[in-house]
Amino acid sequence: MILHILGISGSLRRMSFNTALLRAAATVLPEDVTFEIFDLAPLPFYNQDIESDLPQPVREFKDRLKLADALLLATPEYNYSFTAVLKNAIDWASRPRTDSSLSGKPIAIIGAGGRYGTVRSQLHLRQVLVETNSLTLNKPELMVPMPSEKFDKEGNLTDEATRKQLGELIAALAHWTRRVRNEG
Repeated sequence: MILHILGISGSLRRMSFNTALLRAAATVLPEDVTFEIFDLAPLPFYNQDIESDLPQPVREFKDRLKLADALLLATPEYNYSFTAVLKNAIDWASRPRTDSSLSGKPIAIIGAGGRYGTVRSQLHLRQVLVETNSLTLNKPELMVPMPSEKFDKEGNLTDEATRKQLGELIAALAHWTRRVRNEG
């Protein structure tokens, strides 16, 4: 069975290393996996007052999440945590609790940035995903430190060791997804 993974970058920056990492993920997929990236820029700030009449970008986001077999979240690190744009997306996706798009969803986390490769933001994101009842892949992990040394000026991943790790993570996410769905 073909699995579909939805990639989400926690960065809105045009030349984001995390978005570039997601684009690189699309080049290392197993044959039985498809992949697309969802842009969070159109999402308004979460507001519980409008949960009963969701704005179109939020409806589209939640629909795409529900259609995905698994998620690949790429998070930068801002102030020892993940970004507000990613937190906002998680809030929309998980609300209302009776219509959460994240409960039971297999998720892998990756990140590129800084000296530590987003280790603190990934840890904090994992804590939040416990509350959403997401099924977060524990291993392998991918934290890409000093990304300016691993991507070219056009945002292409040039570091083969990172590319190999990314491929292994995608394969593990596909295996994890099938395992939690009792397909293998």
